Amino acid sequence: MAVNPRQAEHAITKEAQASSAIDHSRIGLSVAETAAIDRSSRGPVLLCFFLSIIWLLVGTVFGDISSFKFDRPDLLTSQPYFTFGRLRPAHLNVMVYGWASTAMFGVSLWLMPRLCRVQLKIPAVAMAGIVLWTIGVAVGVWLLLDGVSDGLEWLEFDHRSADPLMAAGAALVGASVWKTLLNRQVSHLYVSIWYVASSYPWFLIIFTAGNLPVYQGVESAAVNWFFAHNALGLWLTTINLGLIYYLMPKIIGRPVYSYWLSLIGFWGLALFYALNGMHHLIGGPIPSWMIATSITASIMMIIPVVAVGINQHMTIVGRFGAMRYSPALTLLVLAAMSYTAVSLQGILTALVSVNRITHFTHWTIAHSHLGLYMFVTLSLFGGIYYILPRLLGREWPSRNLIRAHILLVGFGMVLYVVALGIGGVLQGLHLLDANSSFEASVNATKPWLLMRSVSAIIITLGHVLFAVHIAWLWLLRDKTGPEQSPFFYVRPILVKSPTKVPGR
Repeated sequence: MAVNPRQAEHAITKEAQASSAIDHSRIGLSVAETAAIDRSSRGPVLLCFFLSIIWLLVGTVFGDISSFKFDRPDLLTSQPYFTFGRLRPAHLNVMVYGWASTAMFGVSLWLMPRLCRVQLKIPAVAMAGIVLWTIGVAVGVWLLLDGVSDGLEWLEFDHRSADPLMAAGAALVGASVWKTLLNRQVSHLYVSIWYVASSYPWFLIIFTAGNLPVYQGVESAAVNWFFAHNALGLWLTTINLGLIYYLMPKIIGRPVYSYWLSLIGFWGLALFYALNGMHHLIGGPIPSWMIATSITASIMMIIPVVAVGINQHMTIVGRFGAMRYSPALTLLVLAAMSYTAVSLQGILTALVSVNRITHFTHWTIAHSHLGLYMFVTLSLFGGIYYILPRLLGREWPSRNLIRAHILLVGFGMVLYVVALGIGGVLQGLHLLDANSSFEASVNATKPWLLMRSVSAIIITLGHVLFAVHIAWLWLLRDKTGPEQSPFFYVRPILVKSPTKVPGR
């Protein structure tokens, strides 16, 4: 079987039509009912995407300046709010809470009504939650640049002013998600519902626990990494896996390979991931049983990771040709592969023999970007490419901008991860060598840090193109039909290769 691109381009319906057909035949929704469900969440989702793009650009600027300071330490040192110690945590928090989390609010508010076959409940509450969350993030970033920080990684925002606003905002958005779930018109809960619905109580539990001002010393470090690791695994990961589990089968017109494997992936994540954070404190003054438990739980994560990887691969195998027509599918496949890669890398890094080399090096930064960007951000890019045309009623105006964006962010981040990964290992080996000076470890990383800055410029260009393209789509007045669409989100038609008849 082979995909004939010429036949596919003219014979395949655009993916929006395919999606409607799937909705009608498989879960009983008409085109009008699906449109009404999407309209119910339109306002909150568009607000989330608009705000998240602004945060993406702000966080990119902060990250670029932070990266450039490794090459030129005296860059922008005349003002205290441009110092590395303030810009770097501002970059991290803006990307995690401003860009990713806000976009995830939009994704979950769009997904849950569709999965539950009911219009979004209490959308005004969701809108209020989004506004409160945004104010909290803005206050936190402002105070960080002004020198006010709680001093804990991923928890730098002021716990007296910013954090209560963010907790209240997440609770209100979660209330809308759960109210929609409780009013569902389906008896069976698809796996995406499990992931999205569980994310909100999990986040509120770990965020509240991490910000309680009652811990000191070793206790504070342990709670810090309990939150930081679970913010990735029980918040950022869960909603994006739910998005991938929903869109990947929908775009290719095929059900998920195994419902049971999807449940193993969910419950394995819930069981093992919460205990992983202590492997960041190997070698620290932490009780040995906590370290041993964390290492064991990290190794056991291979069960849900392999289950999810097999399930996603078997779902799309034989349909990879659809990636040529669907930018959303392309990004979701890359994100799914990155989830498997970063999870296996995390298991490896939890081993003491590996951790003693990579700990406190740039390897950790490469590892975190493989997860936070290659998995989370690419997944959200794919979701936005799929969702926005449906909410705005028009197709993306430029095929070339989509391709350029994907190529720039993909190539830039691969360069980033490889450069910092190599530089981090060299740095760690020098630090372990008693005959090597600390200066030697710094010099070993210089060329790789320069490559990091180059990749940052490439990624920034991709982000600017993405924002410009969204603005272009937003400002379009005329709706485009299939004949003007730069991409067909499709179920690819597979045609038999012509058989050569002997003698002809």
